[in-house]
Amino acid sequence: MIEILSALGPTSVQDLGRFDQYRFGVGTSGAMDDVALRAGNILLGNDENAAGIEIPVTPFKLRFGRDMAFALTGAEIEADVGGRAIPPWWRSRARTGEILTIKAMSRGARSYLTLSGGIDVPVVLGSRSTQFRGEFGGFEGRPLQTGDVLPCAAPNPSAETSDLGVGPADLVLARPNMPAGDTTVRVIIAGEYDAFDSTAQKLFWRSGWKITPQSNRYGYRLQGPAVNPVSPIEKRSHGIVAGVIQIPPNGQPIIQMRDAQTSGGYPKIATVIKADMWRVAQARLGSTLRFEQTAYADALAAEDEVSVYLDRLRADVRLFAELQGCR
Repeated sequence: MIEILSALGPTSVQDLGRFDQYRFGVGTSGAMDDVALRAGNILLGNDENAAGIEIPVTPFKLRFGRDMAFALTGAEIEADVGGRAIPPWWRSRARTGEILTIKAMSRGARSYLTLSGGIDVPVVLGSRSTQFRGEFGGFEGRPLQTGDVLPCAAPNPSAETSDLGVGPADLVLARPNMPAGDTTVRVIIAGEYDAFDSTAQKLFWRSGWKITPQSNRYGYRLQGPAVNPVSPIEKRSHGIVAGVIQIPPNGQPIIQMRDAQTSGGYPKIATVIKADMWRVAQARLGSTLRFEQTAYADALAAEDEVSVYLDRLRADVRLFAELQGCR
């Protein structure tokens, strides 16, 4: 087990999400950066859907209740366990009673702590993810607080042997020739795109969009020049998914994120491709997003690039385990 000693903001237990409840109006929840969560679980030999802790605010601190392997992925962080520095994207080991401290994030917006065996909270509607709006899942359906004690499943013995690190996704999957300091994500045009004239469309593509402090797991509210349709659009609420970019009456885009509601009525101008949602998740408040139009076939190819990265990680971890077994 682990004991939370310090947690700020919406720090929560998340797995890959619940995807079979949409027809009941229940959103997916799950890790905002699913690539980071998968990578951490792969490093530990866990099921890739094992629950970990999503940490969007530092400092964060916990105490290990037993000897345990763990990994920190996602944002680049400054962290230590028992006084020993821990790099990001690295499998490390803690001894009983040692304290893990994440002091700061120098790059990225969310760090993920995965533990050998995974966090063993109850499965609710097919997932261990925290659903804030419904107040269920995760640990008591709420953000983690000081004093919380979380159970962990039985560890994977192969992860307890030696430290191991991998290349961070944001470096391995970096896209060439992107503007420095901005996050450029690929999008596909959505249902109401043609309701915007060429001037509004150009504003959408050419502008840098600031991520406002009103952004969270429900949605990223952006700030920039107003992008308005040719005439006001009133639509009945209809199904939406994470990644959809809606334009409310004020002309400021909203990107639906992992805790998004399952329906909405604002016009949709575009949708962030699945392969780039983790990039959005790691974009910090106050930073700038830019949108790049892409085709459906290219969106599928981008997913293949992420799959190749994870496949290589799986293969490297298996090879490392085999080499350790030969000693």
